[in-house]
Amino acid sequence: MERSVGILGSTGSIGVNALKVIERHNGHFSVKYLSAHSNAEKLVEQALDFQPEVVAIADENSAKTISEGLAQTSIKVLTGREGLLELASRNDVDICLNALVGSAGMEPTVRALEAGVDLALSNKESLVMAGGLIRRIMDETGASLFPVDSEHSAIWQCLLGEEVSNVRRLILTGSGGPFRTKPMNEFYDITVDEALNHPKWEMGKKITIDSATLMNKGLEVIEAHWLFGLNKEQIDIVIHPQSIIHSMVEFIDGSVKGQMGQPDMKIPIQFALTYPDRLEAEWEDFDPVNISGLTFEKPDREKFPSISLAYEALSRGGTATAALNVANDNSVRLFLDGKIGFTQIAEINEAALSEHKWIADPDLKDLLELEQWGKSFVELEMKESLTV
Repeated sequence: MERSVGILGSTGSIGVNALKVIERHNGHFSVKYLSAHSNAEKLVEQALDFQPEVVAIADENSAKTISEGLAQTSIKVLTGREGLLELASRNDVDICLNALVGSAGMEPTVRALEAGVDLALSNKESLVMAGGLIRRIMDETGASLFPVDSEHSAIWQCLLGEEVSNVRRLILTGSGGPFRTKPMNEFYDITVDEALNHPKWEMGKKITIDSATLMNKGLEVIEAHWLFGLNKEQIDIVIHPQSIIHSMVEFIDGSVKGQMGQPDMKIPIQFALTYPDRLEAEWEDFDPVNISGLTFEKPDREKFPSISLAYEALSRGGTATAALNVANDNSVRLFLDGKIGFTQIAEINEAALSEHKWIADPDLKDLLELEQWGKSFVELEMKESLTV
């Protein structure tokens, strides 16, 4: 049976790979809607290829390019943040893939789940920002959430048929990023180009910087807490440079399950879109004979303080994880713009975690206000650092 799909963030790396999965399985999916932030040319190309009913472009300055590019079609064009939220609120799709980047993806996640639509979630920031709120909405509407991150997809697959009460711990693996072996005293001179040179994965700029700081691992700990209902003491991080074992689950009897495969995001994307089925795919073959060796090591929390910040935020609860997330979104943006140094990302994030107005049980309004506060706070921290 054909499954109707909507994709938020279709021009980014996850969205592009999702459309490759859909194209590979012609007849199994129909695309209802697509959205992009500002890549109008790519969105036009995708819309002409997949013929959705509607597209949305968040950057209103790009709306003219979209309208002109689709003028000879019946595809409806929405613009701005409201257009994106209108798409996310539609209840006429079988599954929505949220492939948006950063805290801006949180409200669309809420809207989709409120509409009762099952959600394939790549935007980890949604659960980091609003995990408690999202769980409550899912309980009310019955909508399901399917993780797309390779680590959480791996854990999800390892837990199929298992009781969570039988889990001793989750082991999130990570490549260690481009600076795993770089001496700490050289971190102050790291350039943007160096930080974007990931050894294993091809991703968007923001998540690539998160991988370089290992903030992505910290955010994944918080995400795993909300996805699988385990406390922070049951969630560990292990550096695995080969990126072959995507994560593991240890059970109370000492048995350990791990999910292995090529470092290819099309695999977890396809599983989320087809669950509970599996469709045959001809991606790169997995050949264990050609794997030279699998190694594991503890993350260096002194070199990568973002990990400890994430565990601390999870311990505090409430808005602490959201404050950390919005600060990180904005500090990474400033680093990419060349306005702060690499080590200042964690310094600013720590300050935001300490200084934000903590709320025990935030609602959507609280979180949206915190998102605005985080942007202003990070800008102020940047200016103050320049005057020191």
